[in-house]
Amino acid sequence: MINKRSLFLLLITFFIVVSFGSFAQAASKHEVIYDGAHLLKDNEKAKLESLSSKLGKDRKTDFLIITVNGTDGKTLEDYVEDFYDKEAPGYDKKHGNTAILAIDMKDRDVYLAGFEKAEDYLDSDRMNQIREAITPALSDGDYYKAFSDFIQKAHDYMGYKPGVNPNSILFKWWFQIAASLFIALIVVGLMAYRSGGRVTVNARTYLDNQHSGVVSDYDNFLRRTVTRRRKPSNNSKDGGGGGVTPGGHSHSGSSGKF
Repeated sequence: MINKRSLFLLLITFFIVVSFGSFAQAASKHEVIYDGAHLLKDNEKAKLESLSSKLGKDRKTDFLIITVNGTDGKTLEDYVEDFYDKEAPGYDKKHGNTAILAIDMKDRDVYLAGFEKAEDYLDSDRMNQIREAITPALSDGDYYKAFSDFIQKAHDYMGYKPGVNPNSILFKWWFQIAASLFIALIVVGLMAYRSGGRVTVNARTYLDNQHSGVVSDYDNFLRRTVTRRRKPSNNSKDGGGGGVTPGGHSHSGSSGKF
């Protein structure tokens, strides 16, 4: 039988193991939702943290959300750069792979940035596409949808090699099916055409050049009309643009209003 001393030692060992496991699990987690503007409910924040953790593990990248009410006179880009230098986020190391969505409620600014691996796979062009996709939800005040869409789209876009447009029609399933059917029709048509033998009769087969009423043909050039149109200018300040943090960390970027 187990005496009291043995039972006591067994219980102490059990609590040590459980406590150490809980501590290790807590230490492995880090904050990814910085809701300084208090836009999210507790359950929404929990869902976003879970989504970021799940998809971040797949891409070995931290997906961060930052909301603020003012940036103390800084641009939102400068604020994000200072945040990255100071907080040093990253999936498996400090200043590591990180994709950030930041919004400033005071000036209605939105800024997206990608660091390390995310700088290559979420370049400024891809960040522009993501920002344009989530801006309507931000404008409608549906912040949870905008944030979850950012995490999901950033994850999806990182599945494409750098330099490839993820929104290209070539990657649409319906286009691939249509292209396959079109090619199949061409192949079947060529096979049917060749199976019927070659046609040797043409327009000159029954033409009598000696007695034809057609003696010659010619074209006359009458006039040329040139139309000039003014090229429209793009006055939008929204768009892509990366940079380098004061700490020397380069990044991709996209900024705009909502």
